[in-house]
Amino acid sequence: MSEKPFEGQRPIITTLPSNVPRKGNKLTRYIGASLLRLGGWKIVGELPNESKIIAAAAPHTSNWDFVLSMLAVLSLGVKASYLMKKEAFFWPFAGLFRWLGGVPVARAKAGGMVGSLVTWLQQQDKAWLLITPEGTRKKVARYKTGFLRVSELTGVPVVLVAWDYPSKSIVIDKVWTLSGDHEKDCDAIREYLCGRYTGRISDWQ
Repeated sequence: MSEKPFEGQRPIITTLPSNVPRKGNKLTRYIGASLLRLGGWKIVGELPNESKIIAAAAPHTSNWDFVLSMLAVLSLGVKASYLMKKEAFFWPFAGLFRWLGGVPVARAKAGGMVGSLVTWLQQQDKAWLLITPEGTRKKVARYKTGFLRVSELTGVPVVLVAWDYPSKSIVIDKVWTLSGDHEKDCDAIREYLCGRYTGRISDWQ
C-alpha cells in the first residue's frame, strides 16, 4: 500500500460551534478526554456548525472504532446518535443504549431502514447521526447507499469522518457535496476516505 497523504496536520478540536447539539457536563468531558489522551488519540479537523448532520465514518474495521467514537463524543460534549436494531432495545439494556445515543430502527417496517431514519431525523430539532457506510466491520467492495438516500430525502448534509490508526486521530474531514448519483457518490467517498486514512485492519480497506 502506498503512503497516504494524511499526516495529522489538521487542528485539534476543543470547542463546539453554536448549533451543535450538546450533551454531558464537565465531568463526562473530562473522562472522555482523559481516556482518549491516555491512549494517545486526538480529535482533529473542523466541526460543522450544523444542528443536523449524517456523519459517515470509515474505514470501519474494528469494534475499537465504536469505543473511540464514544470517547470522542464524551470528550467534546456532543449529543450524537448511532443505529441499532430495534430488537436490541430490551430490558435492562434499553435505557443504557438510548443514553449512549442508540436509535432503534425497524428493518421490516415499510420503507425499511431508510424510511425509519428519514422519519426519525424529521422528528428531531437537533441530531448528529453517526453511520458506517460499510454496514459491517468486514471487508467490502462497495459502500451501502442508504445514508445518501436519507440525506437526499431530508436535506441533512453528509460529513465525512475517519478513524486513522497510524496517527491515532479521529478526523472530522469535510461536508460531501452530493451529485444525485448514489452509486457514484459512494464509490467516490470510499476512494476518498480509504485513500487518505488507515483503519485498524488496513487489509480490509
